[in-house]
Amino acid sequence: MNPTISPVGDSAISIEFGQVIEPKTNQRIRQTVAGIESLHLEGIIEMVPTYCALLIQYDALRHTYAELCRILEPICTQPIQSDESELVMVIEIPTVYGGEFGPDLGFVASHNHLTEADVVSIHSGTDYLVYMMGFIPGFTYLGGMDPRIATPRLSSPRTHIPAGSVGIAGEQTGTYPSDSPGGWQIIGRTPVSMYDESREQAALLKAGDYVRYVPIDESAFHCIKKLGTSFKPVVHHVKVGDLRGGK
Repeated sequence: MNPTISPVGDSAISIEFGQVIEPKTNQRIRQTVAGIESLHLEGIIEMVPTYCALLIQYDALRHTYAELCRILEPICTQPIQSDESELVMVIEIPTVYGGEFGPDLGFVASHNHLTEADVVSIHSGTDYLVYMMGFIPGFTYLGGMDPRIATPRLSSPRTHIPAGSVGIAGEQTGTYPSDSPGGWQIIGRTPVSMYDESREQAALLKAGDYVRYVPIDESAFHCIKKLGTSFKPVVHHVKVGDLRGGK
């Protein structure tokens, strides 16, 4: 199925790649982004990937919609270059599970007829693809969570969830980058700064990265927390075929 290109207002274009949330769709979006970047087009202001689409904001004084469509169509219709040996970036996110840091871990376990240790083992045993960013700056929508630990959202959202909280909602998982209201089941918390406007790239993660949650204890949490933004998470370059759990 070829992507659908359509205008968004007078200075943006949406390229839709279907309606299915899956790694192949995300790969196609990332491949399109890389193809557009390789052209070094002046007047492209921002590209925002989502689950199944790419939004491109452009300077309407430099390009017309028709002109951009002619440029973009051959790029976004290229076949996927699938390669199990492709290297992707996997960022470790150290996380304390349970207790005051993960008040809903027990509920997630009981809901799925598992022990809390089972939930931690399953959750930390997958390399999660960052499909998109949204909700609040730096929030990651991750794919690939094991359905064995899927759990409904809270019936009544909390008014305050601490920054760094790791949650589950349905078959999704993610990390709250800042203090926020929210309705996800909180199973842990990371001391890593997920979003900091003083950094060149404010968000620690970007679409196309992979996240690996690594269990730590409370002592390690406080040590990392003291380091603040000077703490550099461990980064691996892993072949696609060697990713853990769901791809």
